[in-house]
Amino acid sequence: MALILPKGYRNLLGGVENTEKAIKYVKDMFQENLSAQLVLLRVTAPMVVLQGTGINDDLNSVERPVSFPIKDLDERRAEVVHSLAKWKRLKLAEMGTMPGRGIYTDMNALRPDEELDNIHSLYVDQWDWEKVIRREDRNIAFLKQTVRRIYESIKVTENKLYVEFPQLEPQLPEDIFFIHSQELLDRYPGLSPKERENAVVREHGAVFVMGIGRELSDGKPHDGRAADYDDWSTPNEEGQYGLNGDILLWNPLLESAFEVSSMGIRVDEEALRRQLALRGQEWKSELYFHRRLLAGELPCTIGGGIGQSRLCMYLLRKAHIGEIQSSIWSDEMRAVCREAGIELV
Repeated sequence: MALILPKGYRNLLGGVENTEKAIKYVKDMFQENLSAQLVLLRVTAPMVVLQGTGINDDLNSVERPVSFPIKDLDERRAEVVHSLAKWKRLKLAEMGTMPGRGIYTDMNALRPDEELDNIHSLYVDQWDWEKVIRREDRNIAFLKQTVRRIYESIKVTENKLYVEFPQLEPQLPEDIFFIHSQELLDRYPGLSPKERENAVVREHGAVFVMGIGRELSDGKPHDGRAADYDDWSTPNEEGQYGLNGDILLWNPLLESAFEVSSMGIRVDEEALRRQLALRGQEWKSELYFHRRLLAGELPCTIGGGIGQSRLCMYLLRKAHIGEIQSSIWSDEMRAVCREAGIELV
């Protein structure tokens, strides 16, 4: 995604002070709504995990984590988290959480391999959440029900924000539209995955694209997913594969689909074995997290991440994520943005 500079852009909130007030309002309101909708308890989470345990999120399995030696542990290496996809499941097992309840946390990560633009930063902040489910809840119907609850949390936040800041008029549609990535390919066979997303999200306003990670009929996945958290390979009741997906909103300012959440029902023992084999990563079955999961010691869960700066950016009608969070940007990007009326923090 190249840098987008919307013509005639201006800060609808008028200045830094109002923007900071609105950021706090969104974060406080949304996590309150989310925890109520999904029955989640806030917990404290780590910024670093030990290397070689399999606990860190591999994202697309190509990104390099920030790592460093720990003097007091005989130079054993630690990694700054990419996300807490697997740590949360271990935490739920430790807590003995019952089905129907879960946890959420403020996750802060560093992703040095990101290509920096309007929506990608080196620094990632999100609400990482995870919920224990029954094994029989591992189906598309339960996934869709959970997505609708998250979408309702976003809509309620948008509507309450409008009361406090009337210049931020609500723009989300009443309902979120569901489509499988294979159906999306069938509908737009000549377009790239991102172009397909733009086409369907422009039409519907809010979309959940399902089944991300498994190869489609063209021999390619819609997007990358690691093998060991989301279940993207299990046949589902709608005749497709996968129990995961992304929440995408239409961003009229950037004129593109705007991802605010990646989530899904997590792998069980069978799905983990299958997905590790599909990716040629069977060696991971010997890592701490994977051993415990394959031994049946971890609960069935659903979970994901919801971008904090991303959601604030969308709801506050900002053109660049650097208007929400403090990060590192090139001098060139700062200068170009300043000329376009975009003030990076």
